[in-house]
Amino acid sequence: IAGLEHATSGEITVDGRDFMTVPPQRRNIGMVFQSYALFPHLTIFENVAYGLRLRGIGADEIGRRVAATLALLQLEPYAARHPAGLSGGQQQRVSIARALVYEPTMLLLDEPLANLDAKLRVMMREEVRALQRRLGITTLYVTHDQEEATAVSDRLAVFNHGRLIQLGTPEEIYTRPQTLFVADFIGRANFLPARLLDRARPVAGARLRDGTELRPARTVPLESAEAATLPEGDDGTVMIRPEHLALNTSAGDIACRVLRIQLLGGLIRYTVQSAASSADILVETTRPLPGIAEGGGAHLA
Repeated sequence: IAGLEHATSGEITVDGRDFMTVPPQRRNIGMVFQSYALFPHLTIFENVAYGLRLRGIGADEIGRRVAATLALLQLEPYAARHPAGLSGGQQQRVSIARALVYEPTMLLLDEPLANLDAKLRVMMREEVRALQRRLGITTLYVTHDQEEATAVSDRLAVFNHGRLIQLGTPEEIYTRPQTLFVADFIGRANFLPARLLDRARPVAGARLRDGTELRPARTVPLESAEAATLPEGDDGTVMIRPEHLALNTSAGDIACRVLRIQLLGGLIRYTVQSAASSADILVETTRPLPGIAEGGGAHLA
């Protein structure tokens, strides 16, 4: 899209304009790199002004634009410093400022927060999202962090081996995945091998390996490659999100044994083992479950 790599096929159209024939320097696209790509010998002011100087903008206009962009990203106190004197988060803000200062029609961010620690990543993604909303600029954000993707996006495009698998809102992608890959990649999920029942009905029933029969909320045909991976004797997979499972000590649909209980901040994750699945099953709640202990028996519903 930026023109730094040549497309071998297809089309790139922006506002009805064919970008395949437009050289990179004329696409007016702002690029933010994972590695920041700042010039270490230039001050923060000069790093941000670099693109404007290449475009032949006058000194007064450069000063006005750079000052305004540094203010927007709360970088004014650091204008005279060099990149080495800034934290990782501040350097990334400089990289964003340099991409915004010449008023691009589109902003491309290539895993911009990958080099930051977890806490700073969360803070910076909120800044990026707030900035995008304030400016109203079309932004394409590439990331392998699923939580980051759902937190900053209006729409998500999930790719696998260079192929677009599903496009939709974060809610659509999470609640209505079209393939096992998407269900597994976006958020956590339990996959229980099953035999499908009542195929003639709009939503087929399913029998798990322990004999439990369920009525899933919807059925989705498996891709041929995914169907080929099913264990012998199974012709379907039931996907259940951990937060949609209930765990208790009384009777339920699926008998299980509690292997592990983990406190993850405001979330408690229970890992259980059941004859219904060869893989461990995850259950997530926001509060401790009475009577549930590691090594003890329980039931899933």
